[in-house]
Amino acid sequence: MKTSIISLVALGVFCAGAANAQDFTTNAKGDLIVHVRATQVAPDKDAAILTASGAATGLKAHVGDDVKPTLGFTYFLTDKVAVEAILGTTHHEIRARGPGTDVVVHEAWVLPPVVTLQYHPLPAARVSPYVGAGLNYMLFYKNSDKNGFKVGLDDGIGYALQAGVNIKLRNQWLVNADVKKVFFDTDARINDGALKAKVDLDPLVTSVGLSHLF
Repeated sequence: MKTSIISLVALGVFCAGAANAQDFTTNAKGDLIVHVRATQVAPDKDAAILTASGAATGLKAHVGDDVKPTLGFTYFLTDKVAVEAILGTTHHEIRARGPGTDVVVHEAWVLPPVVTLQYHPLPAARVSPYVGAGLNYMLFYKNSDKNGFKVGLDDGIGYALQAGVNIKLRNQWLVNADVKKVFFDTDARINDGALKAKVDLDPLVTSVGLSHLF
């Protein structure tokens, strides 16, 4: 994903440099940018699996990464301030790992809509960076238990920090690269609470794609 972002951004910079200086549109109040992106959701770290009484088991819950297409919608409230919403869903495998153990215990789809308020400091620039902050909601669905385990996951609200860049091309097209750090943890109950884990998902959400200004 990092290689794809670097490659697409480099291509955007090259195309932008080859274009006439008047061939792009500056940010303005009322603009809507629609992003079509490839997005990687990469949870942060493993979580210790404990017994119901809180004793260590030596096992950890590992949540796998996934890459899926997503849609993003950025609406400019002013030429520098915008609000963005992203839509997409990813599939994640949860494994129990430890000495001599590496087994799939659960698979789930996650719907993590994120809404952020953005600041674009250079609205008239062809290469236009931005930062943002907002909220997300993690909804787990189509849950599937594996290998005799029964796992329950709690939905909930988290918050997100964001940084990205729009590279404006001709005819209101743009290249977009975006990174969000989402802060969210969930309680996992295994086998009706016989085992438990507090999973700090805190995923890094990395996106790259092509966008159009309306």
